[in-house]
Amino acid sequence: MRRVRLWCCHMAVNTIKQRLISERVLAQHLRSLLRIDPRLAKVHDIAGPFSLRTRDPGFAGLARIVCGQQLSVASADAIWGRLVARSGTVTAETFLALGTDGLQGVGLSRSKYTTLTGLAEAVVAGELDFAEIDSLPDRAAIAGLVRYKGIGPWTAEIYLMFCAGHPDIFPVGDLALRNAVADAFDIQPHPTPHALADMAAQWAPYRATAALLFWRFYAARRHREGLPV
Repeated sequence: MRRVRLWCCHMAVNTIKQRLISERVLAQHLRSLLRIDPRLAKVHDIAGPFSLRTRDPGFAGLARIVCGQQLSVASADAIWGRLVARSGTVTAETFLALGTDGLQGVGLSRSKYTTLTGLAEAVVAGELDFAEIDSLPDRAAIAGLVRYKGIGPWTAEIYLMFCAGHPDIFPVGDLALRNAVADAFDIQPHPTPHALADMAAQWAPYRATAALLFWRFYAARRHREGLPV
């Protein structure tokens, strides 16, 4: 009996640690999430089906998120499209090769240019290893990213969730998520990031799936784009 219990526990741990990188895993995590908090069934009814929107890991993935900071998805996509057109495959090396002259007209603000230049230089110098960052536990990975100028907790969390498939990320600084949770549970005033973090703790270890659910709920209720990337 003890061996059976240990095997079951081992399987549960393996399931929890699964990266959120496929629709199959998303479906598994969603079923588990709805068992953890049955209230979310009504949220799911309104949200309807939703899927993953993964991005490439590494410099390109983080660069695309930086391009979209404080912008609409459409504006971010336009900037990213122009950057890809200039550089081809976006890597740290191709970005640095463009320089300021090559990036004119792309639409990057000075602060975003500075951020991406610093990241690219760190990659080329061997200081920033995305494969290592992606393999770290959530808190350590976030700490490894936010030490770079222009990378705050939200940017780091969005990268880890959409590019590295971390399954237990809930970006409490995201305004759409705060609005969605407030709408779903009729919370007034809207929860602060700290209060939202306390609420989201109950959805561990499937908080990334909860975030996807609430972004889709936000889009369904407000007829707007929910996902930030």
